[in-house]
Formats: sequence, structure tokens, C-alpha cells
Amino acid sequence: MENKEVLKYFLQKGLLVDNEVLDLFSGVNDVESVKLMIEKIKKHTQQKVITKGILSNDKDQVNKLFLDFPQESQEKLENLKVKLGLSIEISKEISTKTIKHENFENREGLSNVKYVFPAPEPNKKLEVKDFVTYFRNRFSDMRSILQDYSQLDSLVSINKISGNRQGISLIGIVLDKKVTKNKNILFEIEDLTGKIKVLINHDKKELYKKAEEITLDSVMGFKGSGSREILFANDVIFPEPVLYERKKSPYDENVLFIGDLHYGSKRFLEEGFLRFIDYLNGKVPNTPEVDKIKYLFVVGDLITGVGNYPNQDRDLKIIDIEEQFSKVANLFGKIRRDIKIIISPGNHDGVRLMEPQPIIDEKYAWPLYNLKNVILTTNPAQVNIGAKPDFSGFDVLTYHGFSYFHYAKTIPHLIKKKVANNPELIMSYLLKNRHLAPTHASTQYYPLEKDAHIIRDIPDIFVSAHTHKSSVSYYNNILMISTSCWEGMTPYQEKFGNTPDHCKVPMFNLKTRSVKILDFEESED
Repeated sequence: MENKEVLKYFLQKGLLVDNEVLDLFSGVNDVESVKLMIEKIKKHTQQKVITKGILSNDKDQVNKLFLDFPQESQEKLENLKVKLGLSIEISKEISTKTIKHENFENREGLSNVKYVFPAPEPNKKLEVKDFVTYFRNRFSDMRSILQDYSQLDSLVSINKISGNRQGISLIGIVLDKKVTKNKNILFEIEDLTGKIKVLINHDKKELYKKAEEITLDSVMGFKGSGSREILFANDVIFPEPVLYERKKSPYDENVLFIGDLHYGSKRFLEEGFLRFIDYLNGKVPNTPEVDKIKYLFVVGDLITGVGNYPNQDRDLKIIDIEEQFSKVANLFGKIRRDIKIIISPGNHDGVRLMEPQPIIDEKYAWPLYNLKNVILTTNPAQVNIGAKPDFSGFDVLTYHGFSYFHYAKTIPHLIKKKVANNPELIMSYLLKNRHLAPTHASTQYYPLEKDAHIIRDIPDIFVSAHTHKSSVSYYNNILMISTSCWEGMTPYQEKFGNTPDHCKVPMFNLKTRSVKILDFEESED
């Protein structure tokens, strides 16, 4: 269906539409289904201007509109669903070595677990222009998100400011931040048309407090008055995501979350983990909820690795990385086969530190590849679980959390609250920025054309590890889960003031949304 034909039908219905939505519909050949879909969108959204952001931010309800179509029409609209993030298409651009695992949706019993992973990196030497493209594309993607925020009225590009303007809004990436001698905060921001200074007056207490939390390289909205040289801000708008409802599945299923096993360490808490396995296998009396457990997320650091920090060899029980993977795979192999085990890498798992991290390498972790109920993902990853013909499932964002300690040491309110032991505050902060590592120096990363750290689709659940602290909380209706660890305190952790939690396992029920923390640290528990 041509763009002109789609646009004509939108206009006939009294709707304005942006280019992104036009491009989405133009690839669909079923004309009548497209027209019917447009009518449904008009009736559901009650909006006169239809943008991709409006559709993406209400995915569950929009997905229900698709379910009203006959099966034949649903199949023709599948590409449209993929583009809207309502359905997930597994990329075909993958190596033959890993194809059987990345296409796991075709494997028996795993069809209701799907995930989106970053596009593969081109096999070439990195150049400065790759980073320029990376940041330009990041800005464009984040601007597309912020443009739908109603607070940013009278939005202009920097080069369009002329004379003294009142009540204008800008979207920019933060290049510089400093405090003047008058204790005002002065930003330098940039868009694709130019640069400008933005001043936050010290006397505006609430605004000043918000501005203190802005980190370098983040993309923000600014409102205020001024000239082409400087904008005097009266508000700052973060691109934070909001879920308008807490989704519930019609099916009674449980999902568990663990991370930071550090198998191979002398301090690996093996007895606690074996108790956990016995629980999963129904060997603990009076635990009827076990039969409902269908998913287990493992969010990085399965093994302790080799050479990850100075003098690590003193802490190792197993000094060979392949043997560490072999033994931990043996443990996972004891878990009953109907539980889907979704594993992403961390900084100890023998993959590159540069994010997005690829799936754990078969060269060392081949025993994991032999487990039929194991699904290997990248870090970060977007995973959908529990989808059924009449339910869209839960979208789970997984990120090990390597960037977290940068913000714990640089953002004022996080420093004051000692968030190394309160990871949910770091997670909230990054959700507020809609980015897992906005500052250039906060983590090592590969400059993909499409930034893998942007939180494009709002998740139902955001889960991470790395801090070794257990927590469960909500931010704008997004369930945040931080996992505990299965390794006793090391001198290295003690040096940084970490007080780890051990052997705690959050269990989330997809039907009731109840959360229970299971504790396997002591045998009597």
C-alpha cells in the first residue's frame, strides 16, 4: 500500500499522521485491513494527530485491536505488528554457530519466550565517524520519544531561535555542565542544527534540584525564554516512561529471577543453590506454588571467571573458565525441564565487556548449549514471556548493570543515599533517563547505528544484577527487580562498601502480580 493512499485515508477520517506511522502502514498489502485498523486506532486513541509514540506507549491495548481481525488478516499484518513492537521478529543476520539458540522460538516448549537482540556489529575497524553516527542516531531516537510529551509545547530547533523568544521548548543532548561563580548551573546542549547555553537559576530551588540530576550525554527537554545565545530555563523534562496499567495475565504462572552465581569462586554458596534446585524440583514439602513456576531469569555472572580483578586467583576454587561453565551447566541441568531458563551474560562470563554483550560463547560454555530448556540472550535484552493467543505477555528488560556504579558515584541524590546498597534508586534514575548508560564514560560500548541502551519500548519488568543486592519496587508502574548473589563477601567487595544479599530469589506471579522473596541462605528456611 503506497504512502499517498494511506495518507489519503487518514485525512478522510479527519486524522493527521507523522511520517513514521505512514512508513509503518505503507509496507502492508492488505488495503481493507489497513483501513479497518486506522478506524480502530481513531476510535481507541480519540486523538486527531497519530504518532508512533502514541501507538508504542499503549502496546497492550493496540495489540488487542489486532486480535479482533480474522487469522488470515492477522498474518498479513504481522510485519506491522513487528514494527510497532507488538510482535518480535528474530533476526536472520546471525552466525551459524548460534542460530539454533537465537531462533529458539522454534524449539519445542519455548515458543512463548521471545526476545529482541541488537543488530550484529559490522566486521570492521571502529573509527571516529562511527561514534558520531551513534550519538546523532541516539539523539534522533530520543527526540522522537520526547516530541510526544505534552509539556514540550512550542518546540523549536536551536537554529530557529531568533531575537528574544518567550515560552519555547528545546530538545538537546547535554554536552557540558558546570556551576557558575553565582552558583547557577550552566549547560551546553546540542541538537542536529546547533548548540546553545541553558542556565538554571540557583534561586529556583525545585528546578535546580532537577538540574543537578542531569548527567552528561543524556537527551533532555528544556522550556524557557531567551535568545539564540542562551535559554533561561523554567523547566526540565526527562524522557521518563510511564505504564498506564499494571498488566495481569489470565494464566496462573510464576517467574523467578537470580543472578551473580559466581560459580568457580571459593565463596560460591553451593549448599544454598542446591536447596534452590530441590525447591524447583518439588522436593520441599508444602510448596504447591512450585508447579506454577514456568520461567527462570539468570541475569549475568553465572561464573566467577578468571582475571576479572586484581589477584582474583586467590579467590578461585576452579581456575579454568571452561570447567566453571561445565560445572554450572551441570547444576542447571538438574532443574526440571518444563522451566524455561533465560540466561544473559555479565562482566564475569568470559564475553567482551563492550556492550551490548553477545550471548555467552559456545567455545567455553558448550555444556549450556546442550540444555534444551536454556535460552541464551545478549546483555541488555528485551524478552517477552507468557504470551498466549489472547494475551500479549510480559515484556521484560534485562540488564546486568555494569554502568550502575558510575551513577552511584556522580549523581548528587544517589551519592547521598549510598545507592550501592539500594540499587532500585539507580534503576529508577536510568528509567527516568530512558537509557541504561547515558554518559559516555559509564560503560564500555560498541557504537551501533541503533543505540542498544535506549529503552525504546516500555517494559513491564526491569531486572538487573551486579550490585549483589536484592530489591523489588515500582517506578511509574514498571516493576523493578534487583537480584541477590550466590557468593559470600569477597575482600574486593568489602573494599567498595558492598553489603551483599545472599540466596534471595524474587518470585512474581503473572496472574495476581504478587511478589514473594524466597530465601535459601539457611537450611531451616
